Amino acid sequence: MRTRRRTGKADRRNYSGKHRSHGLHFLALTDENGPLIWISAARPGHTHDNTAARHDHILAHLRAAGLGALADLGFRGLDNDILDPVIVTGYIATRTHKLTRGEKEANRVLAVGRAPVEHGFAHLKNWRILTELRTDPARATRLLRALLVLTNLEINR
Repeated sequence: MRTRRRTGKADRRNYSGKHRSHGLHFLALTDENGPLIWISAARPGHTHDNTAARHDHILAHLRAAGLGALADLGFRGLDNDILDPVIVTGYIATRTHKLTRGEKEANRVLAVGRAPVEHGFAHLKNWRILTELRTDPARATRLLRALLVLTNLEINR
């Protein structure tokens, strides 16, 4: 989530070299229809998806609940259990490995299943206050969780 830059050295951790902007990183879970269920604590913008998921013990919580998750390519390598995967990600093409027809079809099916999830994230990002945010991650976490409640109230109206 992009944010405005804070002054001083306190904001250097919030700079994401990949996105070339300042921001905060958070994980969110939705149900299959798209409404947000849970938001993690906000972390500095340079945090990787797998690092955040490991810190929040996402795999253990999903296994304990008997649930699974469809995730984007940022979570590749998080769940290496081949026989009983909890997190399903797509396939990635490289210069030396072109995707087969089956892998392309699997990515398409995954994208169809993830579309409502992306809509849930879009509803949260509609709150313009998030782009003007210039605070530390602890305060941002409280704001995000309050916006989660407001977003669900707005959608369910």
